[in-house]
Amino acid sequence: MSIKRALVSVSDKQGIVDFCRELSALGVEIISTGGTSTLLAKEGVPVIGISDVTGFPEIMDGRVKTLHPAVHSGLLAVRDNEEHTRQMQELGLDYIDLVVVNLYPFAETIAKPDVSYEEAIENIDIGGPTMLRSAAKNHAFVSVVVDSADYATVLEEVRAGGDTTLETRKRLAAKVFRHTAAYDALISDYLANVTGEPLPERYTVTYEKIQDLRYGENPHQKAAFYRKPLAAQDTLTAAEQLHGKELSYNNINDANAALQIVKEFEEPAVVAVKHMNPCGVGVGASVYEAYQKAYNADPTSIFGGIVAANRIIDADTANMLKDIFLEIVLAPGFTDEALEILTKKKNIRLLKLGNLSTATARKSSFVVTSIEGGMVVQESDVHSVNPEELQVVTTRKPTEEELKQLLFGWKVVKHVKSNAIVLAADDMTVGVGAGQMNRVGAAKIAIEQAGEKAKGSILASDAFFPMGDTLEMAAKAGITAVIQPGGSIKDEESIKVANEYGIAMVFTGVRHFKH
Repeated sequence: MSIKRALVSVSDKQGIVDFCRELSALGVEIISTGGTSTLLAKEGVPVIGISDVTGFPEIMDGRVKTLHPAVHSGLLAVRDNEEHTRQMQELGLDYIDLVVVNLYPFAETIAKPDVSYEEAIENIDIGGPTMLRSAAKNHAFVSVVVDSADYATVLEEVRAGGDTTLETRKRLAAKVFRHTAAYDALISDYLANVTGEPLPERYTVTYEKIQDLRYGENPHQKAAFYRKPLAAQDTLTAAEQLHGKELSYNNINDANAALQIVKEFEEPAVVAVKHMNPCGVGVGASVYEAYQKAYNADPTSIFGGIVAANRIIDADTANMLKDIFLEIVLAPGFTDEALEILTKKKNIRLLKLGNLSTATARKSSFVVTSIEGGMVVQESDVHSVNPEELQVVTTRKPTEEELKQLLFGWKVVKHVKSNAIVLAADDMTVGVGAGQMNRVGAAKIAIEQAGEKAKGSILASDAFFPMGDTLEMAAKAGITAVIQPGGSIKDEESIKVANEYGIAMVFTGVRHFKH
């Protein structure tokens, strides 16, 4: 067999003229539609209009043009089936050996901030996916190209033998079905959001590969980094790497954890993360001051960690960053002087990621977590406490400074693995207890880490206290104020202990479990 006829209809016309010109030079007849046909003719590539093949005009503003038996018989006919061959001959139909199609730009359309529902629907391609699926199904005989990156391979094989190899056709067909599945998933997601069904009876998601990773969480595990179409620009998938070796699986997860925390703050903030938990968080009048606080929060654990800032890194901050080993520094930017300082360190990764200091409310999205045999989906936890809604449950109210620190601690503790306890003072964490099987254990770790700094600090707990023992421990450490969700059947026991020691305690009414 050889490729004699090709049907070409593309929205993204990059490289299509040169590709079709070369096909034509190799003796391939080009059939085309609409704008693609007009472009090819203008560029001097011999082309046959689709209406000359179907004997039917393109109608309804181009909605109906390739949905015709003359097209799909040519694509779906099994070439070594005698009955199919007889029917093709009787009806005067010709085979189509190659399909080159890419689809209406639905993703680009709905990405526009002012897109209307009608415009989005009009950019749902029907004929394109149908041709792609027909050709891909019949890949034993038909070549199908949905990605301009495959033009060179197809030309190379046609030049060498007049046709593509079966191995190539299988690979191209698999890519087509991935492409159309992703296209349909994006449409279904858009319509689910429009109709208010974010968690429908079937949950389809699609992601685009950013890069392969050397390995996963451990060297024996394969891994890759994917991006969701239309992902927000303040997500890690939009980061520009300015320096350093490629990211690892663990780097990506830790950097994402740091990013989620630093986005909690409007004022200059720096977050240091180790193994998905913050080891130091600080805010200040400048990024320099914020980093000093994040570093001093835990100078030991920050070594080999990830640092995220919500302000541009300047030279003074860079000079401090260079003094220890860090895997990643992530920020909205770096001054030229800071880049000169940090790029002298060969392995440090520098990531630039848009504006992270806007005071706009964070939008909820959906988080997908895989389990063996399935997945669970939930809204992301972007809840922000309103200070006016806090319930003071103790005799003593928190001072203005204590309230400030309580709100700071609450922003941090929601990002610490449960059971979680955070101690804070002077706009920085002084102790973090993460991922313990009981709340007393988490408090013990945080208090031991804080040492003398625990005295006069505040305590934030991601969930309520099931009894008063954690408050007893806090009181002995000199903690003066507590923020927690409340809601335990033994709340009164905790309130009683707090009152006995003069601790001010407030309830948020919202818990922040993080598993």
